[in-house]
Amino acid sequence: MLQNMKKLFSESKHRKRLIVSISSLIVFAGAGTSYAAYETTKDTVTLSLNGEKQVIRTHANTVADILEDYDVKVNKYDEVSPSMDTAVKDNLKIEWQEAIPVEIVVNDQSKKVWTTEKTVADLFNTEKIQLNEHDKINPGLDAKLTKDMEIVVGKAFQLTLNNGGKKQQVWSTSTTVADFLKGQEITLNELDRVQPAMEEQITANSVVNVIRVEKVTDVVEEPVAYAVVKKKDGSINKGKEKVLHAGEKGKIAKHFEVVFENGKEVSRKLISTETLKESKDRVVAVGTKEIVRQVSRGNGTVAKEFYVNSTAYTAYCNGCSGFTSTGINLRANPNVKVIAVDPSVIPLGTKVYVEGYGYAIAADKGSSIKGNKIDVFFPEKSQAYRWGHRKVKIQILD
Repeated sequence: MLQNMKKLFSESKHRKRLIVSISSLIVFAGAGTSYAAYETTKDTVTLSLNGEKQVIRTHANTVADILEDYDVKVNKYDEVSPSMDTAVKDNLKIEWQEAIPVEIVVNDQSKKVWTTEKTVADLFNTEKIQLNEHDKINPGLDAKLTKDMEIVVGKAFQLTLNNGGKKQQVWSTSTTVADFLKGQEITLNELDRVQPAMEEQITANSVVNVIRVEKVTDVVEEPVAYAVVKKKDGSINKGKEKVLHAGEKGKIAKHFEVVFENGKEVSRKLISTETLKESKDRVVAVGTKEIVRQVSRGNGTVAKEFYVNSTAYTAYCNGCSGFTSTGINLRANPNVKVIAVDPSVIPLGTKVYVEGYGYAIAADKGSSIKGNKIDVFFPEKSQAYRWGHRKVKIQILD
């Protein structure tokens, strides 16, 4: 009986399971039909978020609903296409590009912008920032934009560069003279100078002068004159000279420190003198021997002879009376041979013989006739001018 009860319980339990299974199948079949109907009513949409595309199926009513479903928070600078209130329909394409903040610095002037552009070049085009070929941009135009990127623009300007005297117009974005020279790849030598100073600011139309300075040593050779040494010699007649040593010029080398600026000499300083050859004195023997001879000259005997400096005069010179100191009327006797003397050297009335003039008498004197000097008389000024000033030998006659 126990076995019959177990059998009955087992059959009853099986029947219950079968009833539950059949009931579940009926419910599932109904739900599946509803789900299939729900899915077939969805719209197919292509959604692009920051360039990443995906195909979705949705019952959303507007573009805004779809973006909200995907937790996309739209900034006022973002780009959404089509607009947020566009109704969703099958095969709709939706694109959302998030705007990012970027800082643009132009010549130290900063500006913050929000953009959806991809590259620096696209951003500059949108912002209408004009560039020329000499401007400097960091990063470059091809660089991709990233959040909080700083883009620095150095606007180029023209100025004049005078490098060692060679002028040229150049473009630069530098702020100081030092930066400018570095950008131009100009190297300064130890003595070179720059105007204005390296730390000075440069602007459009500035003039930067690079003064090339060179310091050299210049050696100049110069002759040195010899000295003339005169020695008295009693063996040589008075008035005569004899060269004992001809003399030789010396030579020195002068060392100058010469400074050139841009190739032009601006200073010259003597720093040393070097003797290359010593000069040798010229030695001259000067005769001191007095001549006393007895020589017949027709009008007397020569008691003494020596050299004197001579000039000439006429009876009509300025201040002349026409009469000599001894009373001879020169105007009445134009052919007389008379000389003016210093009576302390040649007494008045002395007969003489003057080289180049002839026999004469010392019959006149003058305030300017002193020592070994005489003044010879001529009747004509032209003769006196021809005589001029000359050194002559005079003989004193007995």
